[in-house]
Amino acid sequence: MKQLRMIRCGLAALVLLCAGCSGGNDKSGERAPPEVGFVVVHPTSVPLTTELSGRTAAFAVSEVRPQVSGVIRARLFAEGSVVHAGQTLYQIDPSLYRANVAQAQANLSSAQANAEAARTRAARYRPLAEMEAVSRQDYTDAASQARQSAAAVQQNRAQLQTAQINLRYTRVPAPISGRIGRSLFTQGALVTANQADPLTVIQQLDPIYVDMQQSSSQLLALRRALGAPGSAVPTSAPVQLKLEDGSDYGLTGTVEFAETMVDQSTGTVTLRARFPNPQGLLLPGMFVRAIFAQSVAANAFLVPQAAVSRDPRGNATVLVVGRDNKIVQRQVVAERAIGPNWVVTAGLADGDRVVVEGTSRVRPGQSVRPVPAGSPQRLGGGNGAGGGGRGQGGQGGQQGGGARSGGR
Repeated sequence: MKQLRMIRCGLAALVLLCAGCSGGNDKSGERAPPEVGFVVVHPTSVPLTTELSGRTAAFAVSEVRPQVSGVIRARLFAEGSVVHAGQTLYQIDPSLYRANVAQAQANLSSAQANAEAARTRAARYRPLAEMEAVSRQDYTDAASQARQSAAAVQQNRAQLQTAQINLRYTRVPAPISGRIGRSLFTQGALVTANQADPLTVIQQLDPIYVDMQQSSSQLLALRRALGAPGSAVPTSAPVQLKLEDGSDYGLTGTVEFAETMVDQSTGTVTLRARFPNPQGLLLPGMFVRAIFAQSVAANAFLVPQAAVSRDPRGNATVLVVGRDNKIVQRQVVAERAIGPNWVVTAGLADGDRVVVEGTSRVRPGQSVRPVPAGSPQRLGGGNGAGGGGRGQGGQGGQQGGGARSGGR
Protein backbone atom coordinates (compact mmCIF):
# COMPACT_ATOMS: atom_id res chain seq x y z
CA MET A 1 0.00 0.00 0.00
CA LYS A 2 2.77 2.37 0.87
CA GLN A 3 4.46 1.69 -2.48
CA LEU A 4 1.19 2.28 -4.36
CA ARG A 5 0.71 5.60 -2.55
CA MET A 6 4.18 6.73 -3.56
CA ILE A 7 3.48 5.91 -7.20
CA ARG A 8 0.28 7.94 -7.11
CA CYS A 9 2.06 10.93 -5.61
CA GLY A 10 4.75 10.75 -8.28
CA LEU A 11 2.17 10.70 -11.07
CA ALA A 12 0.38 13.70 -9.59
CA ALA A 13 3.63 15.66 -9.42
CA LEU A 14 4.42 14.78 -13.00
CA VAL A 15 0.99 16.01 -14.16
CA LEU A 16 1.45 19.30 -12.32
CA LEU A 17 4.92 19.74 -13.83
CA CYS A 18 3.62 19.16 -17.38
CA ALA A 19 0.74 21.57 -16.83
CA GLY A 20 3.15 24.23 -15.64
CA CYS A 21 5.38 23.82 -18.66
CA SER A 22 2.40 23.97 -20.99
CA GLY A 23 1.09 27.13 -19.41
CA GLY A 24 4.49 28.77 -19.71
CA ASN A 25 4.68 27.98 -23.38
CA ASP A 26 1.19 29.41 -24.02
CA LYS A 27 2.14 32.64 -22.31
CA SER A 28 5.34 32.82 -24.33
CA GLY A 29 3.34 32.35 -27.56
CA GLU A 30 0.95 35.14 -26.62
CA ARG A 31 3.78 37.55 -25.90
CA ALA A 32 5.59 36.94 -29.24
CA PRO A 33 4.26 39.32 -31.98
CA PRO A 34 3.31 37.61 -35.25
CA GLU A 35 5.57 37.88 -38.26
CA VAL A 36 4.37 39.62 -41.41
CA GLY A 37 6.07 40.01 -44.76
CA PHE A 38 6.15 43.49 -46.27
CA VAL A 39 7.29 45.32 -49.37
CA VAL A 40 8.50 48.91 -49.47
CA VAL A 41 6.63 50.94 -52.08
CA HIS A 42 7.94 53.90 -54.03
CA PRO A 43 6.10 56.21 -56.44
CA THR A 44 6.66 55.75 -60.14
CA SER A 45 5.14 56.75 -63.47
CA VAL A 46 2.73 54.06 -64.64
CA PRO A 47 1.37 54.05 -68.21
CA LEU A 48 -2.39 53.44 -68.17
CA THR A 49 -4.09 51.65 -71.03
CA THR A 50 -7.63 50.91 -72.19
CA GLU A 51 -8.35 47.56 -73.81
CA LEU A 52 -11.29 47.05 -76.19
CA SER A 53 -12.41 44.00 -78.10
CA GLY A 54 -13.01 44.30 -81.82
CA ARG A 55 -12.98 42.62 -85.20
CA THR A 56 -10.96 43.27 -88.30
CA ALA A 57 -12.58 44.59 -91.47
CA ALA A 58 -11.24 45.04 -94.98
CA PHE A 59 -10.00 48.49 -95.92
CA ALA A 60 -11.98 48.32 -99.17
CA VAL A 61 -14.40 45.74 -100.57
CA SER A 62 -15.48 45.49 -104.21
CA GLU A 63 -18.18 43.14 -105.47
CA VAL A 64 -17.40 42.60 -109.14
CA ARG A 65 -20.48 42.57 -111.40
CA PRO A 66 -20.78 42.62 -115.20
CA GLN A 67 -22.00 45.79 -116.88
CA VAL A 68 -23.13 44.00 -120.05
CA SER A 69 -24.95 40.73 -120.65
CA GLY A 70 -23.39 37.72 -122.27
CA VAL A 71 -21.72 34.36 -121.85
CA ILE A 72 -18.44 34.14 -119.90
CA ARG A 73 -15.77 32.86 -122.28
CA ALA A 74 -12.79 32.87 -119.88
CA ARG A 75 -11.78 33.47 -116.26
CA LEU A 76 -8.40 35.18 -116.25
CA PHE A 77 -7.32 35.08 -112.59
CA ALA A 78 -6.32 32.55 -109.95
CA GLU A 79 -8.73 32.32 -107.04
CA GLY A 80 -7.23 33.65 -103.80
CA SER A 81 -4.46 35.56 -105.57
CA VAL A 82 -3.59 39.24 -105.37
CA VAL A 83 -4.95 41.26 -108.29
CA HIS A 84 -4.31 44.84 -109.32
CA ALA A 85 -6.73 47.56 -110.31
CA GLY A 86 -7.50 47.38 -114.04
CA GLN A 87 -6.45 43.74 -114.39
CA THR A 88 -8.87 41.75 -116.58
CA LEU A 89 -10.76 39.14 -114.56
CA TYR A 90 -13.36 37.79 -117.02
CA GLN A 91 -13.90 37.86 -120.77
CA ILE A 92 -17.54 37.97 -121.90
CA ASP A 93 -18.38 36.93 -125.47
CA PRO A 94 -17.77 40.14 -127.50
CA SER A 95 -19.29 39.04 -130.84
CA LEU A 96 -22.60 40.87 -130.48
CA TYR A 97 -20.93 44.02 -129.22
CA ARG A 98 -18.42 44.08 -132.08
CA ALA A 99 -21.34 43.91 -134.48
CA ASN A 100 -23.02 46.79 -132.68
CA VAL A 101 -19.86 48.84 -133.06
CA ALA A 102 -19.69 48.10 -136.79
CA GLN A 103 -23.34 49.06 -137.23
CA ALA A 104 -22.85 52.28 -135.29
CA GLN A 105 -19.85 53.15 -137.44
CA ALA A 106 -21.91 52.59 -140.61
CA ASN A 107 -24.75 54.73 -139.29
CA LEU A 108 -22.29 57.49 -138.48
CA SER A 109 -20.81 57.38 -141.97
CA SER A 110 -24.29 57.59 -143.51
CA ALA A 111 -25.23 60.51 -141.30
CA GLN A 112 -22.02 62.31 -142.18
CA ALA A 113 -22.75 61.88 -145.92
CA ASN A 114 -26.29 63.20 -145.51
CA ALA A 115 -25.03 66.13 -143.49
CA GLU A 116 -22.47 67.03 -146.15
CA ALA A 117 -25.15 66.96 -148.89
CA ALA A 118 -27.54 69.07 -146.83
CA ARG A 119 -24.83 71.58 -146.00
CA THR A 120 -23.91 71.89 -149.71
CA ARG A 121 -27.55 72.35 -150.71
CA ALA A 122 -28.07 75.09 -148.15
CA ALA A 123 -24.89 76.85 -149.28
CA ARG A 124 -26.09 76.73 -152.91
CA TYR A 125 -29.55 78.10 -152.07
CA ARG A 126 -28.26 81.05 -150.12
CA PRO A 127 -27.10 83.26 -153.10
CA LEU A 128 -30.08 82.14 -155.16
CA ALA A 129 -32.42 83.27 -152.43
CA GLU A 130 -30.68 86.65 -152.30
CA MET A 131 -31.27 87.03 -156.06
CA GLU A 132 -34.81 85.73 -155.58
CA ALA A 133 -34.03 82.91 -158.01
CA VAL A 134 -35.52 80.55 -155.42
CA SER A 135 -38.04 81.32 -152.80
CA ARG A 136 -36.96 82.30 -149.30
CA GLN A 137 -38.88 79.29 -147.98
CA ASP A 138 -36.81 76.89 -150.06
CA TYR A 139 -33.62 78.33 -148.60
CA THR A 140 -35.01 78.15 -145.08
CA ASP A 141 -35.95 74.50 -145.56
CA ALA A 142 -32.48 73.68 -146.95
CA ALA A 143 -30.73 75.39 -144.03
CA SER A 144 -32.96 73.54 -141.53
CA GLN A 145 -32.22 70.23 -143.22
CA ALA A 146 -28.48 70.95 -142.97
CA ARG A 147 -28.76 71.59 -139.21
CA GLN A 148 -30.81 68.42 -138.68
CA SER A 149 -28.24 66.40 -140.60
CA ALA A 150 -25.43 67.83 -138.44
CA ALA A 151 -27.37 66.86 -135.30
CA ALA A 152 -27.86 63.36 -136.68
CA VAL A 153 -24.09 63.08 -137.05
CA GLN A 154 -23.62 63.90 -133.35
CA GLN A 155 -26.32 61.41 -132.38
CA ASN A 156 -24.75 58.60 -134.39
CA ARG A 157 -21.32 59.46 -133.02
CA ALA A 158 -22.70 59.09 -129.47
CA GLN A 159 -24.24 55.74 -130.39
CA LEU A 160 -20.87 54.61 -131.70
CA GLN A 161 -19.21 55.63 -128.44
CA THR A 162 -21.85 53.69 -126.48
CA ALA A 163 -21.26 50.61 -128.60
CA GLN A 164 -17.51 50.91 -128.09
CA ILE A 165 -17.96 51.25 -124.31
CA ASN A 166 -20.17 48.15 -124.21
CA LEU A 167 -17.53 46.29 -126.20
CA ARG A 168 -14.90 47.28 -123.62
CA TYR A 169 -17.24 46.10 -120.85
CA THR A 170 -16.98 42.56 -122.21
CA ARG A 171 -13.58 42.57 -120.49
CA VAL A 172 -14.43 42.73 -116.76
CA PRO A 173 -11.55 44.49 -114.91
CA ALA A 174 -10.64 44.59 -111.21
CA PRO A 175 -11.98 47.86 -109.72
CA ILE A 176 -9.43 47.85 -106.87
CA SER A 177 -6.20 46.13 -105.92
CA GLY A 178 -6.41 43.41 -103.30
CA ARG A 179 -6.92 39.73 -102.65
CA ILE A 180 -9.62 38.13 -104.77
CA GLY A 181 -11.93 35.39 -103.54
CA ARG A 182 -13.41 32.42 -105.33
CA SER A 183 -15.28 32.84 -108.60
CA LEU A 184 -19.04 32.45 -108.20
CA PHE A 185 -19.58 31.97 -111.95
CA THR A 186 -17.76 29.58 -114.24
CA GLN A 187 -16.82 29.64 -117.88
CA GLY A 188 -19.93 29.28 -120.05
CA ALA A 189 -22.29 30.88 -117.53
CA LEU A 190 -24.74 33.50 -118.77
CA VAL A 191 -24.48 36.78 -116.87
CA THR A 192 -26.57 39.92 -117.12
CA ALA A 193 -25.80 43.59 -116.69
CA ASN A 194 -25.95 44.80 -113.07
CA GLN A 195 -27.12 41.44 -111.75
CA ALA A 196 -27.68 40.94 -108.01
CA ASP A 197 -25.05 38.23 -107.54
CA PRO A 198 -21.40 39.31 -107.89
CA LEU A 199 -18.99 37.40 -110.08
CA THR A 200 -16.40 37.54 -107.29
CA VAL A 201 -15.31 39.75 -104.39
CA ILE A 202 -12.03 41.66 -103.97
CA GLN A 203 -10.85 42.84 -100.55
CA GLN A 204 -8.04 45.29 -99.93
CA LEU A 205 -6.27 44.10 -96.77
CA ASP A 206 -3.29 46.45 -96.52
CA PRO A 207 -4.02 48.56 -94.59
CA ILE A 208 -6.84 46.94 -92.61
CA TYR A 209 -9.46 48.30 -90.21
CA VAL A 210 -10.28 47.18 -86.67
CA ASP A 211 -13.80 48.07 -85.51
CA MET A 212 -14.28 48.24 -81.73
CA GLN A 213 -17.32 48.72 -79.53
CA GLN A 214 -17.08 51.04 -76.53
CA SER A 215 -19.73 52.31 -74.16
CA SER A 216 -20.56 55.98 -74.46
CA SER A 217 -19.43 56.66 -70.86
CA GLN A 218 -16.07 54.99 -71.46
CA LEU A 219 -15.64 56.97 -74.67
CA LEU A 220 -16.06 60.23 -72.74
CA ALA A 221 -13.40 59.13 -70.26
CA LEU A 222 -11.08 58.09 -73.08
CA ARG A 223 -11.49 61.46 -74.80
CA ARG A 224 -10.63 63.31 -71.61
CA ALA A 225 -7.63 61.08 -70.98
CA LEU A 226 -6.32 61.60 -74.49
CA GLY A 227 -6.86 65.35 -74.33
CA ALA A 228 -9.62 65.56 -76.94
CA PRO A 229 -12.87 66.14 -75.00
CA GLY A 230 -14.55 68.23 -77.69
CA SER A 231 -13.60 66.23 -80.75
CA ALA A 232 -15.60 63.44 -82.30
CA VAL A 233 -12.76 61.02 -81.58
CA PRO A 234 -9.16 61.20 -80.32
CA THR A 235 -7.74 60.71 -83.79
CA SER A 236 -4.12 59.74 -84.40
CA ALA A 237 -3.94 58.06 -80.98
CA PRO A 238 -1.59 55.05 -81.22
CA VAL A 239 -3.18 51.63 -80.79
CA GLN A 240 -1.58 48.26 -80.11
CA LEU A 241 -3.18 44.94 -81.01
CA LYS A 242 -3.41 41.50 -79.42
CA LEU A 243 -4.35 38.57 -81.64
CA GLU A 244 -6.72 35.71 -80.89
CA ASP A 245 -3.91 33.50 -79.59
CA GLY A 246 -2.77 36.17 -77.11
CA SER A 247 0.31 37.22 -79.08
CA ASP A 248 1.10 40.86 -79.82
CA TYR A 249 0.72 42.23 -83.33
CA GLY A 250 4.04 43.84 -84.11
CA LEU A 251 2.78 46.95 -85.91
CA THR A 252 1.11 50.02 -84.40
CA GLY A 253 -2.15 51.45 -85.69
CA THR A 254 -3.98 54.75 -85.25
CA VAL A 255 -7.57 55.71 -84.50
CA GLU A 256 -9.40 56.80 -87.65
CA PHE A 257 -12.88 57.87 -86.52
CA ALA A 258 -15.84 57.18 -84.24
CA GLU A 259 -19.51 56.92 -85.10
CA THR A 260 -21.40 60.18 -84.62
CA MET A 261 -24.25 58.54 -82.72
CA VAL A 262 -24.76 56.00 -79.93
CA ASP A 263 -26.46 52.70 -80.70
CA GLN A 264 -29.64 52.93 -78.60
CA SER A 265 -30.00 49.15 -78.32
CA THR A 266 -26.51 48.58 -76.89
CA GLY A 267 -25.43 52.02 -75.62
CA THR A 268 -22.13 51.70 -77.47
CA VAL A 269 -20.17 53.68 -80.03
CA THR A 270 -18.09 52.11 -82.79
CA LEU A 271 -14.44 53.17 -82.98
CA ARG A 272 -12.33 52.35 -86.01
CA ALA A 273 -8.54 52.00 -86.03
CA ARG A 274 -6.28 51.51 -89.03
CA PHE A 275 -3.34 49.09 -89.05
CA PRO A 276 -0.69 48.31 -91.67
CA ASN A 277 -0.91 44.70 -92.82
CA PRO A 278 1.96 44.14 -95.27
CA GLN A 279 2.27 40.41 -94.55
CA GLY A 280 -1.46 39.75 -94.76
CA LEU A 281 -1.48 38.31 -91.22
CA LEU A 282 -4.77 40.01 -90.37
CA LEU A 283 -7.84 38.76 -92.21
CA PRO A 284 -11.36 40.24 -92.15
CA GLY A 285 -13.51 38.95 -89.31
CA MET A 286 -10.70 38.07 -86.87
CA PHE A 287 -11.35 38.74 -83.18
CA VAL A 288 -8.67 41.01 -81.67
CA ARG A 289 -8.14 43.25 -78.67
CA ALA A 290 -7.03 46.84 -79.19
CA ILE A 291 -4.96 48.55 -76.49
CA PHE A 292 -4.95 52.35 -76.23
CA ALA A 293 -2.12 54.15 -74.43
CA GLN A 294 -4.58 56.24 -72.45
CA SER A 295 -2.39 58.30 -70.12
CA VAL A 296 0.48 58.16 -67.62
CA ALA A 297 -0.27 58.08 -63.89
CA ALA A 298 2.49 60.08 -62.21
CA ASN A 299 3.49 59.25 -58.63
CA ALA A 300 1.49 56.02 -58.59
CA PHE A 301 2.35 52.90 -56.60
CA LEU A 302 2.36 49.33 -57.86
CA VAL A 303 1.06 47.19 -55.00
CA PRO A 304 0.75 43.39 -55.17
CA GLN A 305 -2.85 42.32 -55.48
CA ALA A 306 -2.52 40.07 -52.40
CA ALA A 307 -2.03 43.19 -50.25
CA VAL A 308 -5.25 44.92 -51.31
CA SER A 309 -8.62 44.00 -49.82
CA ARG A 310 -12.08 45.54 -49.99
CA ASP A 311 -14.26 46.68 -47.10
CA PRO A 312 -18.05 46.11 -47.07
CA ARG A 313 -18.52 49.35 -49.02
CA GLY A 314 -16.11 48.25 -51.71
CA ASN A 315 -13.31 50.64 -50.74
CA ALA A 316 -9.78 49.36 -51.29
CA THR A 317 -7.65 49.05 -48.15
CA VAL A 318 -4.10 47.92 -47.32
CA LEU A 319 -2.27 47.15 -44.09
CA VAL A 320 0.85 49.23 -43.45
CA VAL A 321 3.53 48.62 -40.82
CA GLY A 322 4.03 51.85 -38.86
CA ARG A 323 7.27 53.13 -37.37
CA ASP A 324 6.37 51.49 -34.04
CA ASN A 325 5.85 48.16 -35.86
CA LYS A 326 2.11 48.37 -35.36
CA ILE A 327 -0.42 47.65 -38.08
CA VAL A 328 -2.21 50.64 -39.62
CA GLN A 329 -5.09 50.22 -42.06
CA ARG A 330 -5.05 52.64 -44.99
CA GLN A 331 -7.85 53.35 -47.45
CA VAL A 332 -6.37 53.69 -50.93
CA VAL A 333 -7.54 54.41 -54.46
CA ALA A 334 -6.96 51.34 -56.64
CA GLU A 335 -9.13 51.50 -59.75
CA ARG A 336 -7.21 49.27 -62.13
CA ALA A 337 -4.73 46.41 -62.19
CA ILE A 338 -1.67 45.89 -64.35
CA GLY A 339 -0.51 42.30 -64.30
CA PRO A 340 -0.18 41.07 -60.67
CA ASN A 341 -0.28 44.59 -59.20
CA TRP A 342 -2.89 47.19 -58.37
CA VAL A 343 -2.18 50.76 -59.48
CA VAL A 344 -2.65 52.82 -56.31
CA THR A 345 -2.99 56.54 -57.00
CA ALA A 346 -3.80 57.80 -53.49
CA GLY A 347 -3.48 56.68 -49.88
CA LEU A 348 0.20 55.69 -49.75
CA ALA A 349 3.46 57.55 -49.23
CA ASP A 350 6.99 56.94 -50.42
CA GLY A 351 8.70 54.30 -48.29
CA ASP A 352 5.54 52.81 -46.76
CA ARG A 353 5.89 49.17 -45.69
CA VAL A 354 2.84 47.41 -47.11
CA VAL A 355 1.97 43.99 -45.67
CA VAL A 356 1.73 41.35 -48.38
CA GLU A 357 2.22 38.17 -46.31
CA GLY A 358 0.34 37.27 -43.15
CA THR A 359 -2.49 39.79 -43.57
CA SER A 360 -5.06 37.28 -42.32
CA ARG A 361 -3.30 36.92 -38.92
CA VAL A 362 -3.14 40.57 -37.89
CA ARG A 363 -5.50 43.45 -37.25
CA PRO A 364 -5.09 47.27 -37.07
CA GLY A 365 -3.21 48.42 -33.97
CA GLN A 366 -1.53 45.07 -33.39
CA SER A 367 2.23 44.88 -32.87
CA VAL A 368 4.04 42.72 -35.40
CA ARG A 369 7.54 41.60 -36.28
CA PRO A 370 8.01 42.80 -39.89
CA VAL A 371 10.43 41.07 -42.24
CA PRO A 372 10.90 41.65 -45.99
CA ALA A 373 8.54 39.50 -48.03
CA GLY A 374 10.19 36.27 -49.14
CA SER A 375 13.11 36.81 -46.74
CA PRO A 376 15.01 33.71 -45.41
CA GLN A 377 14.43 35.12 -41.89
CA ARG A 378 10.90 33.71 -42.14
CA LEU A 379 12.40 30.20 -42.19
CA GLY A 380 13.91 30.44 -38.68
CA GLY A 381 13.67 27.49 -36.27
CA GLY A 382 11.52 27.09 -33.17
CA ASN A 383 7.86 26.44 -32.64
CA GLY A 384 6.98 30.08 -33.24
CA ALA A 385 8.85 30.13 -36.51
CA GLY A 386 7.29 26.86 -37.48
CA GLY A 387 3.84 28.26 -36.82
CA GLY A 388 4.72 31.32 -38.86
CA GLY A 389 5.87 29.07 -41.66
CA ARG A 390 2.54 27.27 -41.71
CA GLY A 391 0.62 30.51 -41.69
CA GLN A 392 2.83 31.85 -44.45
CA GLY A 393 2.10 28.82 -46.57
CA GLY A 394 -1.61 29.60 -46.35
CA GLN A 395 -0.97 33.25 -47.19
CA GLY A 396 1.14 32.23 -50.15
CA GLY A 397 -1.87 30.33 -51.45
CA GLN A 398 -3.92 33.53 -51.13
CA GLN A 399 -1.32 35.46 -53.09
CA GLY A 400 -1.33 32.85 -55.79
CA GLY A 401 -5.10 33.15 -56.06
CA GLY A 402 -4.83 36.95 -56.30
CA ALA A 403 -2.26 36.67 -59.05
CA ARG A 404 -4.45 34.27 -60.94
CA SER A 405 -7.42 36.56 -60.50
CA GLY A 406 -5.38 39.43 -61.79
CA GLY A 407 -4.29 37.32 -64.75
CA ARG A 408 -7.91 36.67 -65.63
